[in-house]
Amino acid sequence: MVQAARLHSDQHDPASTPSVDEVNFHDLYSLEEIDVDTQDGWRLVLTRYRPKRQPFFQPLFGSPLLLVHGYTQNRRSWSSGQFVKTMLYFGADLFLLELRGHGKSSVDAQKKRAKIEKTPLPGDIDHGWDLDSYVLQDLPAAIGMIKRITGSEKVFYCGHSLGGILGYAYATLFDDLMGLMTIGSPSDFSQMPAWIRALGWLPPLAFPLVDMSFATANFTRVIARGVGRLSGLHRPEKKFEPLRFRRLPFRTVFRWLERRLSSSTVNALTGGIPLARPLLYQPNNVALSALRPLLREGSTDESRGTAEQLSRWVRRGRLATDSIRHDVGAALPRIKIPVAIFFGDEDPFATVHTTRNVYRSVSSDYLLWRPVRGNSHMELTMGYDIRQICYDVKNLMTYALDHAGTPHSSARPRRARAR
Repeated sequence: MVQAARLHSDQHDPASTPSVDEVNFHDLYSLEEIDVDTQDGWRLVLTRYRPKRQPFFQPLFGSPLLLVHGYTQNRRSWSSGQFVKTMLYFGADLFLLELRGHGKSSVDAQKKRAKIEKTPLPGDIDHGWDLDSYVLQDLPAAIGMIKRITGSEKVFYCGHSLGGILGYAYATLFDDLMGLMTIGSPSDFSQMPAWIRALGWLPPLAFPLVDMSFATANFTRVIARGVGRLSGLHRPEKKFEPLRFRRLPFRTVFRWLERRLSSSTVNALTGGIPLARPLLYQPNNVALSALRPLLREGSTDESRGTAEQLSRWVRRGRLATDSIRHDVGAALPRIKIPVAIFFGDEDPFATVHTTRNVYRSVSSDYLLWRPVRGNSHMELTMGYDIRQICYDVKNLMTYALDHAGTPHSSARPRRARAR
């Protein structure tokens, strides 16, 4: 299907092709939800935007593109802006994955399914997973499902923030990607700013104090129950469940922020660069109407394990999957597929310095590495400058499709440097 569309590309008339803005978004796709079962018992959800054939030429028609969200996020990080619409305009077959515990792949969804189907819950259901669970369980299951339902041997991968980091890890372990795009995804944690490196010590220092507070609360509850029973005032209760510190309440924080968000508060908070950079957001580059649903519906609590592993990456300055002792940075030369790396030049996380090792290490013939001017971190998938990223993603995908089956060249790679 993809090749047929591309073979007839010379028949379309550019003058008669409407712009993205002139096309009705809902005319571009049909929506599907696809269940994905992992080997360790989770049921994840892929939201599929299946492209509809348009009267104009769509160079990517039917090409499967997996979109993976960042830390604390879900599918809303892609659908809150124009990213989905623009890629559908090109004809890409979009699959928005929500990792375990996020969005439609939530803990509550697993409990509801287990109750209906009378099946056991996953062993790590109580926020017991880490970042390796995403790489070794969630991504292989999702990509395997996409290949089965589309009949494709390989898929394209685009990740934002943590989603891009997971993409680097996956591409060094598996060989079923056709192209890799990352947006705002650092890969060399040794080059992080000093204040971010310092934050890497927060979990090992603060989490034990939180554990102590939970232990104190549990002790107080036990004493209160005992006194209640002895005094005859104790009411029958459910089985005592001790409080445990297993998750970080990002969802509550972001929803609180959304309720208090206005143009005046945004301008007050981000009036100066020293404050704007840590907030990872440049208000001039994204409409509040796009940011609000992301804060209200696109945030998810994170497990303690993911925070601890992320902090180890920052402290050690090294990206590694602990469970299989795989050093992703050292394995980057294994990546030979086309790669595109995007980052905001106001982003303190993904910078020239923290992404340079990918540019220098991968063995790709097609490699794009550049900043998006005036952008920070959050708005890269939904801001006013998203269209230039989408066109670069389209160019990489068309290059990969045109060169599918071509042996990897040992000649000097075709590269675009950051300027």
